[in-house]
Amino acid sequence: MPLISLTPQELEALRLSLWVSIWAVLGSLPLGILTAWVLARLRFPGKYLVDGLIHLPLVLPPVVIGYLLLVLLGRKGFVGAWLHATFGVSLAFNWKGAAVAAGVMAFPMMVRAVRLSLEGVDSGLEAAARTLGSGPVRVFFTVTLPLILPGIITGTILAFARSLGEFGATITFVSNIQGETQTLPLALYTLTQVPGGECGAIRLCVIAVGIAMVALIASEILGKRFGARVRG
Repeated sequence: MPLISLTPQELEALRLSLWVSIWAVLGSLPLGILTAWVLARLRFPGKYLVDGLIHLPLVLPPVVIGYLLLVLLGRKGFVGAWLHATFGVSLAFNWKGAAVAAGVMAFPMMVRAVRLSLEGVDSGLEAAARTLGSGPVRVFFTVTLPLILPGIITGTILAFARSLGEFGATITFVSNIQGETQTLPLALYTLTQVPGGECGAIRLCVIAVGIAMVALIASEILGKRFGARVRG
C-alpha cells in the first residue's frame, strides 16, 4: 500500500482528531481568556495556588489527568452522575469526553499565551478609556481585546495542536474505541501493536508531524502579523 494512501480507519481517526480538537479549543477559549485576564489583572488571596492548579496538566502525567476526569466526570463520578441524571449527558467513552480531555490538557498553554499578551498591554490605555466614561466591559472589548489578539491567536493554534496530539488523558478517560474515541495518536498506537501496522503507523506519524509544524509556523506568522497591526 502506498505510504500516502490512508485506510478508512486512518481517515476516520484523522477526521475525529480534527473534530475533537476544534471542539476542545472552542469550548476552552472563552474560559481561557477570562482566566488569563483574572491572573494578569487581579490580586487576590490564593492567586499562586490557582495559577498552579491551572498549569498542573503541564507537569502531571496525562494518565493522572485522565483518571481524575474519569473519577469526576465518569458515569458514576461526582459531576458525571449529576450530568447524566439531570441532562442525560454522558462524557466518558465518547468523543465529547475526548474533547474535554484534550481541552484540559491544552488549557494551560492557551492561558499562558493570552496572559503574556495581557501583561504586555499598557494599562494606561485602559485607564484612559475608563476616564472617558467607558465601563470595564466596554474597555475590555474595545481596547484590551484588540490589543491581545496576537496572543489569543497564538494560544488558540498552540492549544489546537496540543489537542490534536493528546494521548494519555484521552485513552484513560474515554478508552480507545474505533470511530468514537480513537483519535490520531490512539490509532497510531494501535497500529504499532498489530502485525503489519508499521506502514500505517508511519503514515499517521508523518501526518501528525506535518500538522504540528503547520500549526507552529502559522502561530508564528499570524502572531507577528497581527502584532505588527496592533503596534501600527
